[in-house]
Amino acid sequence: MQPKLNNETLQIPTKLYRIGELVDYTPFSRQTIHNYTIMGLIREVKWTEGGHRLYDESVFERLSEIIRLRKTKTLSEIREALSIKDRRDSQIRITTEKGRTEHESDVTNNG
Repeated sequence: MQPKLNNETLQIPTKLYRIGELVDYTPFSRQTIHNYTIMGLIREVKWTEGGHRLYDESVFERLSEIIRLRKTKTLSEIREALSIKDRRDSQIRITTEKGRTEHESDVTNNG
């Protein structure tokens, strides 16, 4: 596989992790990782041809957040808290992208 160029900069592919690697790098069992995925607490970003889930590096931040929340909250409360955070983050991304698009349009039209 050839590296991709973007404006003469190499685009290095993101490292993807299988459940077994998450188990190796975290205090969670394979079953817990599976359950958290089914519950929607964490998300796979891709599947292998053999049907294995693959997670990106952001899963470690999410699992760290779950560890912190588990000290005071139930899994149901954690799911709700993370859902609210995800909606807020999504809205911020949409607003940022909209502002960027409007700015680019202004620059193009006035530039």
